[in-house]
Amino acid sequence: MVESMTAPLPIPTLETARLILRGPVMGDAQPWVDFVETDRAEFVGGPNLGLAKGWRGFAHAAGMWMLRGYGSFVFALKSDPGTPLGMTGPWHPLDWPEKELGWTIWSAAAEGKGEAATAARRFAYDRLGWTTAVSYIDARNTRSIALADRLGCTLDPQAEAPATEADRPILVYRHPAPEALA
Repeated sequence: MVESMTAPLPIPTLETARLILRGPVMGDAQPWVDFVETDRAEFVGGPNLGLAKGWRGFAHAAGMWMLRGYGSFVFALKSDPGTPLGMTGPWHPLDWPEKELGWTIWSAAAEGKGEAATAARRFAYDRLGWTTAVSYIDARNTRSIALADRLGCTLDPQAEAPATEADRPILVYRHPAPEALA
């Protein structure tokens, strides 16, 4: 299925009061691989993925920009832009039922703010024209559920969740509509 034959737009850079959100670059690959080696990566296929699988996961995330024209932003503090803290952004693999706003927080110190995910959601609504978004969250991932709650998301038991290799229950959290955030 060919959706478009046009080249993707350049990856924008977003800013919040404290953060910069930018496209992934090669220098982010090793911090990602380091992250997927830890227990923090339990809900994204880790831990202990190793270099080969870690690299493939990072390339998958980066490639979404080329193939879809959107994808996850790497975010960092403005005061330390070379140290990535995680990724967040619009996400939609071909076999997933809906467009998702996803996140991975690579550093425990960066957890719990919601600032990067809020900026990425605004990008999806304002720049991509999305009218809805979900976040697919493993039912055991209490940290991501707490972030979804902080973002004003509500559990949507009627929504279809994507199939996963892990065969674990996935919850679907629906983000507030763009007009509810205005």
